[in-house]
Amino acid sequence: MTDKKTYFISDFHLGVPTYEESFDREKRIVDFLKKIKSTCAELFIVGDIFDFWFEYKTVVPKGFIRIQATIAEYSDDGIPVHILQGNHDLWQFGYFEKELGCKVYSKPIIKTIAGKKFYIGHGDGLGPKQWQFKFLIWVYHNYFFQRLFAFFHPTIGIGIANWFSNRSKQKNYLGENKFLEEKEFLIQHSRNFLELEHIDYFIFGHRHLPVNYSLNKNSNYINLGDWINYNTYLEVDENNTQLKSFTEPEKSFVYGK
Repeated sequence: MTDKKTYFISDFHLGVPTYEESFDREKRIVDFLKKIKSTCAELFIVGDIFDFWFEYKTVVPKGFIRIQATIAEYSDDGIPVHILQGNHDLWQFGYFEKELGCKVYSKPIIKTIAGKKFYIGHGDGLGPKQWQFKFLIWVYHNYFFQRLFAFFHPTIGIGIANWFSNRSKQKNYLGENKFLEEKEFLIQHSRNFLELEHIDYFIFGHRHLPVNYSLNKNSNYINLGDWINYNTYLEVDENNTQLKSFTEPEKSFVYGK
């Protein structure tokens, strides 16, 4: 038996809607990471740490050094940190591995944790339809378009990207997302995958909704929510898999039981 736990968090979107709000959010996330560090065996950050991230050859976006330093402290102390690229921070080209000591994944992974099988991914581009969004993700991943963007001076490129991000994410900041149960595209993706392989827990971010939803008696869909509206995280040990809020510890996010 061990008192160590595995933690999952996602969707910080540092950089929006304002620097001041993001700065307070960053301090809250760092506070959480420092408080769980003594019990953390492994940390998964499941995408969208920043609202925009692009690594130029010799330049990375300015700001939010506290979260980077905290992640580096985890790695330096031998705690594995896994980062699943989100659609807002997928332009990572080695900085997180080299400077922060993380393992970075561009696609969903399957891991066995505490004797259970976990399917872990940010969630963007998964599930049926969404053709327009999937085309956009393809453009983001395309080497030609990445190099084309790199020709912009960082001040111009990051400025354009931040402008688009601010326009596209207002619904999430206002908390207007609704849980659609079986119409959720990530639930549909999970059910389709279950036809091929058993998974105990499907873990995603991206939707900004903290949800623990029973797919059947042996499998659950869990969305990690975000740190804009909910401050939620998943805690896994040998006995429990619990979706919790750092700021509202008594709140439940269980559906479909």
